Amino acid sequence: MPQLIRPDPRFRVSFLGAVQENLAEGESFGDTLTRELAVYGHDWHEQDGFARYVAAVREEELEEGRRPDGFVPGSWYWYVDGEAYLGRIQLRHRLTPHLRDYGGHIGYGVRPTARRNGYATAMLRDVLPYASALGLKRVLVTCDTTNVGSRKVIEANGGEFEDERGGKLRFWIRTGR
Repeated sequence: MPQLIRPDPRFRVSFLGAVQENLAEGESFGDTLTRELAVYGHDWHEQDGFARYVAAVREEELEEGRRPDGFVPGSWYWYVDGEAYLGRIQLRHRLTPHLRDYGGHIGYGVRPTARRNGYATAMLRDVLPYASALGLKRVLVTCDTTNVGSRKVIEANGGEFEDERGGKLRFWIRTGR
């Protein structure tokens, strides 16, 4: 049964397979994958190097944790089924002006070979209690105006359309808090 978990080094092989799928499709999870490859990619082929990457990703959620300049604390969750990495979702703990317009509280992606199975809808649904635990009564989720699939995922999770800004559709979802 697929589930959200904290990033874990034991999924290295499957994660790297998903990275190759994304690169073959010309996708970089926004700029996240590009940044990760530049900073960590040279170490991913070794178990210890991948473990350092996982530790760094998990540190990004701490208020005092290291993360790129201008980034807010954010918790990463991986969606897995058995030993298979299916995708990931990030829950940003607060919004900056840029995130308010374009990025929102939540960003997610499913590896290309696992798409069209309802995983993105399930990931977004399953991360909402974590948002509630952070004290967020509602979260902003955005998608490109041309991304019909993501729009359906957001709407399936109760997304209420607010507006469009710079090619992004903006939706608010109540966390249940």
